Amino acid sequence: MNPLVLPSEEYRDAYLRITRLALHFLGTLDQQPCFPEISGDESVALFAQPLPEQGMGPAAFDMLQSVIDASRPPSPRFFGYVLGSGEPIAAAADLLASVLNQNGTAWRSGPAAACIERLVTEWLSQAIGCQGFVGILTGGGSSANLSALAMARESRLRANEHGIRKTVAVYASEQVHMSIPKAIALLGIGRDQLRLIPCDDNFRLRPDLLRQSIESDRRAGTTPIAIVASAGTVATGSIDPLREMASIAREHDVWFHIDGAYGALAAIARPQLFDGMDLADSISLDPHKWLYQPLDCGCLLFRDRSLARRTFSFTGDYAKTLHENPVESFAFFEQSVELSRRFRALKLWLSLRYHGLANFRLQIQNDLACALHLASLIEANAEIELLAPIPLSAVCFRYVPRSAPRTDAELDELNLRILTSIQRRGRVYISNATIRGRFALRACIVNHRTTPADVEAVVEEVAAVGRELTSGARP
Repeated sequence: MNPLVLPSEEYRDAYLRITRLALHFLGTLDQQPCFPEISGDESVALFAQPLPEQGMGPAAFDMLQSVIDASRPPSPRFFGYVLGSGEPIAAAADLLASVLNQNGTAWRSGPAAACIERLVTEWLSQAIGCQGFVGILTGGGSSANLSALAMARESRLRANEHGIRKTVAVYASEQVHMSIPKAIALLGIGRDQLRLIPCDDNFRLRPDLLRQSIESDRRAGTTPIAIVASAGTVATGSIDPLREMASIAREHDVWFHIDGAYGALAAIARPQLFDGMDLADSISLDPHKWLYQPLDCGCLLFRDRSLARRTFSFTGDYAKTLHENPVESFAFFEQSVELSRRFRALKLWLSLRYHGLANFRLQIQNDLACALHLASLIEANAEIELLAPIPLSAVCFRYVPRSAPRTDAELDELNLRILTSIQRRGRVYISNATIRGRFALRACIVNHRTTPADVEAVVEEVAAVGRELTSGARP
């Protein structure tokens, strides 16, 4: 008797128990705090148990409620970071994907997984106005950006054959996401070879300074290999001038990558904001942000599948395909970093089929409208100051008490205290950013459950906590 193979009724009972927990969790989201009421030490102590030598059977499920209680719920009032909200139809598909346990690395290891992933990446390219791109699903934007820059390096240096024998440079705005310098370091280019180009007053890269930096590097004997544009910076949601940057990339024969992990999928609802995105060589985007998919579900789109193969193909004999049929011989591992790959595409495919692109478009429009609504409430409040434009759904602001004017340093300290108090209270969850050297409160709306009333609670909480702190009352 195999102790790991259970009777079907035990599987049924286990799945029903988990399903009941999940349904109760979803049905009570509005009553839950935005962050669990638990400390770091308490969370460690809660799960600090020895490895069981003997199985616990159904009693193993007894702590699942504790797992839920110690987890951050996808609340409609969670506005920290840039994180989607876990659409439940997609989550159900994720359970099936785990049961099927397909390695989506090639057609022969998962026919449905390979076909559906190729299809959904085609859907995504169409949805954002970039027909003709192909792609892969990744763990997130960081993996996608790393892969894109590996392709950029290979396209200009043939590094897989000859190594890096030149001094090279990559260009991005001073607002670039932290995954870009990390990728450059991992690729052996060196972080000091990342040229951070200053931005204009709207936090968008200045093309004139980009061109000057490239020309200066060429005169010094440095080889430019890639320009990285941001289609939604993490702090403010700013979108770089994509068409102008694409023109500079063509002029100087460098790879043009767009980091659209945050913003690119907003092109489904506001295509005019992303003029020139179709001119990129590669684009990263995150369905687990603005298509609300459960983690993890990132994506890299690119034009040249042959270059992807040249960059990533290194196949051992045991994995080489013996098929001549173009479908049956297809392998993602020939054009990506991963060999073992989850069936990430199933949840996205089912979610898009169930709801349709039009409903996702409406919800993205709702998130954008909620951000503008929040900005209008801030501008109408005499004690809260808007600190940056709102091109997408990130809103940066600070509390400024009018009764007792303070220096910028004092306001930084006050707003840090406001942030920690708000997070502890649990009614809303916001994060922070640095805007022109100042500490800012930040709310980012990428949640399919958020309503105008939810963002109104942000202003209410900031004003209430700000007044309590400045009056000496305990928040």
